[in-house]
Amino acid sequence: MNPVARRSGPSMTRRLIFSITAMMALLWLLAVGLGLVVMEEEYAEMFDGTLQDTAERLVPLVVDDLEHRGMLVGPLDAIGDNRPSAAPQQLQTGNSSGDREYLIYQVRDASGRVLIRSHDAPEQAFETPLKPGFWKNATYQFYTATDERAQIFIQVADAFENREEALREGAIALFLPLALLIPVSGLAIWLVVRRALQPVGDLRREIETKDGGNMEPIEAQTLPRELQPIATSVNLLMGRLRTALDAEREFTSNSAHELRTPIAGALAQTQMLISELRDPANRHRAAQIEASLSRLSHLAEKLLQLSRAEAGIGIAEKPVDLTLVLDMVLTDFWRSMAQPQRLILHRAEGAKLTGPFSEDAFAIVLRNLIENALVHGKPGEPVQVFLDHGGHVRIVNGADVMGESELATIRKRFSRGRTEAAGSGLGLSIVERLLGQMGGKLVLLSPAQGQKDGFEARVELPGLR
Repeated sequence: MNPVARRSGPSMTRRLIFSITAMMALLWLLAVGLGLVVMEEEYAEMFDGTLQDTAERLVPLVVDDLEHRGMLVGPLDAIGDNRPSAAPQQLQTGNSSGDREYLIYQVRDASGRVLIRSHDAPEQAFETPLKPGFWKNATYQFYTATDERAQIFIQVADAFENREEALREGAIALFLPLALLIPVSGLAIWLVVRRALQPVGDLRREIETKDGGNMEPIEAQTLPRELQPIATSVNLLMGRLRTALDAEREFTSNSAHELRTPIAGALAQTQMLISELRDPANRHRAAQIEASLSRLSHLAEKLLQLSRAEAGIGIAEKPVDLTLVLDMVLTDFWRSMAQPQRLILHRAEGAKLTGPFSEDAFAIVLRNLIENALVHGKPGEPVQVFLDHGGHVRIVNGADVMGESELATIRKRFSRGRTEAAGSGLGLSIVERLLGQMGGKLVLLSPAQGQKDGFEARVELPGLR
């Protein structure tokens, strides 16, 4: 699976967490909104009740105060004769605390004159009809209570601003906890969802480990019931794939083995024929046959290596010294080369190659990379093998600079770059297959590190020292 493609796709966990959190927050906000509607109605009833109760309780108190002052002279007279004629007498209550009054009132006679008012009430009479009950304008809610015997009206007013302030403070008290509750709930949902979806992640990682070298079935019984059919289907698919791969590997291996002997015999006979022929034309045709048989023998060898790579031979149980393998491979090349001085080894002082890897697989990797460098590098230029600290092996040869697209092309099976040299196009595929089994990687650079041109193949394996 391509990890880049997997990361760029939508996340089921993220989508689920976001959806649940958003839905929960929406429901909470809806509940708070409905609560505010109910609260507004309850506040209105409570304030109206307080307004009415205050007015009705003030009636006997005001009547008693007016009688005590001598301002009520008869059961039907509202105001005594001691009232000044120039201007109506107005009595004002005090407010020693200095705080704003939430309820203001005026005591008015039958003619509408203000007899008594609260501290914050206006001097002018309210624009309210003199009849019992509720009445309101754009600013106040009024309640008028009356005393029929004294013919006075007590009008108590409650500003709508007070109700809005109470509702606003109630809304803040409800919404503020949500600012903390929603993130905390989101975190809790994230923890719960991650825990609930952990088996999905485990199954995904288990499937990701399956390739041509690991086709073991997935343990489906330990998974949740919803995921067991997926694991069972994957196991069935891997079973069919394993059968097909085994048949392919067996065919490739058997074909390569079966072809080696007759090809070697035909090549030997052709070489003997060339030595016996005297006619230049016949010798030329026999040489062409020899070249074709050599290419066929080389292809059979590569197919045999490929079948071994597909069989998964990269990992060993115990650490081994791969430096000996490097020396052995280089010695074989030096013995078979007409110009052994062209292949040069640069070993850093104290550098070693030790790790739990197959010696045979590492030898195949080195042989393919060095062979490619000798065959496809510029003729006459050296091929340098570097053993660096940290276990990196670099093979550098002379070559023209290659672009990124061409470097990607030569990695493909049976693909070749700009070269006229003979080859099968399988060498780098075999190398990458074996390095993948070892947990390493092949890095191709053009130009080579520290040079203006050239080609470099770097083998990087984990755990080497």
